[in-house]
Amino acid sequence: MNVKTIAVIGAGTMGRGIAYAAALAGYDTILEDVRPQALEGALAWIRRALEEGVARGKVEAEDARAALVRLRTAARVEDAADADLVIEAAPEEMELKTELFGMLDKFTRAETILATNTSSLSIAEMAGVTHRPQLCVGMHFFNPVPKMKLIELVRAAETSEATLAACREVARRMGKEVVTVRESPGFVTSRINALIGNEAFAMLEAGIASAEDIDKALKLGLNHPMGPFELVDLVGLDVRLSILEYLHQTLGEKYRPSPLLRRFVAEGRLGRKVGRGVYEYPKEDSGG
Repeated sequence: MNVKTIAVIGAGTMGRGIAYAAALAGYDTILEDVRPQALEGALAWIRRALEEGVARGKVEAEDARAALVRLRTAARVEDAADADLVIEAAPEEMELKTELFGMLDKFTRAETILATNTSSLSIAEMAGVTHRPQLCVGMHFFNPVPKMKLIELVRAAETSEATLAACREVARRMGKEVVTVRESPGFVTSRINALIGNEAFAMLEAGIASAEDIDKALKLGLNHPMGPFELVDLVGLDVRLSILEYLHQTLGEKYRPSPLLRRFVAEGRLGRKVGRGVYEYPKEDSGG
């Protein structure tokens, strides 16, 4: 399929980043969210990101202007009906994602590809509520989308080669690299990151080292670009807990979430988006 129009469902941190990448790559882009404030905030963020890209010489001014022209917002899932590719970027809850896939299956054209940005959940389960399992696929983007080069392309048992090829071309135009993963809980990155992050919380709870020193050790000793606590604050502690709970349920005991992680989430320490996670952040640095 020749993808010309991309709809992104959900205007949160990941959705707005995916919409940015799609519009800048030359696709007519629809960003949908039922929350007007989320759409307003996403548009403001995309404008700022484009302006910053121009200022740093990473984006041509004309390309930035054209991207904004190609981008429009919508307040109903039905408004994605004419898209060639729909990328769902809703919260990491299977019930919500299957509900969206069922709605999209009814409203979109029979040949439309339905993708999910899930970082760990089953694509086959989402595809199972549609009449087009061969057109259902995982496209796992990484935060922040404008800077992160990887997309995990996740194939379920019935995902077609044509669907994978179309999504690879979208990724190429966005300037991304692709790894193709057979569906399995957590795929590649979430599965490994969950273990690293969970062990870091266990070490912090045991008093083996401070959060700062654990982060410093992995950055300088293992050449990680971010420490595990810096990363979990960026991703969101609630998101990481949700992933670990799913992996614990599907893959076993070694993924049991750290009690300290659970406590931080219960206390509302969710990361940068609220100004406090493992670390505290100035008010202007928070936001989702």
